[in-house]
Amino acid sequence: MPKYLLEVNYSVEGVKGVLKEGGSSRRSVVDELVKGMGGKLECFYYAFGKQDVYCIVEMPDDESIAAVSLAVGAAGGASIATTVLVEPEMIDAAAKRSVGYRAPGK
Repeated sequence: MPKYLLEVNYSVEGVKGVLKEGGSSRRSVVDELVKGMGGKLECFYYAFGKQDVYCIVEMPDDESIAAVSLAVGAAGGASIATTVLVEPEMIDAAAKRSVGYRAPGK
C-alpha cells in the first residue's frame, strides 16, 4: 500500500482545538479518519519548527489521500501538505527502466 508523509499546520482555530481537546485526541481523530478510508496511521508526531504535525500514513491509493486532504482543508482547522513516499526497491526498479530524455542544449 502506498505511503504518504503528511505535514500539517494548525490555524488559530485548530490550535485552540488542540488546547481544548489535547494532542492525543487529535492523533485518535486522524487514526479513525485514515482507517475509515481503508488506510493505516503509521506514526503521528507534533514538532517544533515549520510544521506542527508530521504523520506517515498508508492509504489504498492517491484518491483516498486526496479525499483526506480535501476534508482536512475544508474543515478549516489545519492545512496539509502531502508527499508520496517511495521505497528503495521502487527506486531500484525505476533505475532499470529505459527513459528517452536529453538535457536542454545537448
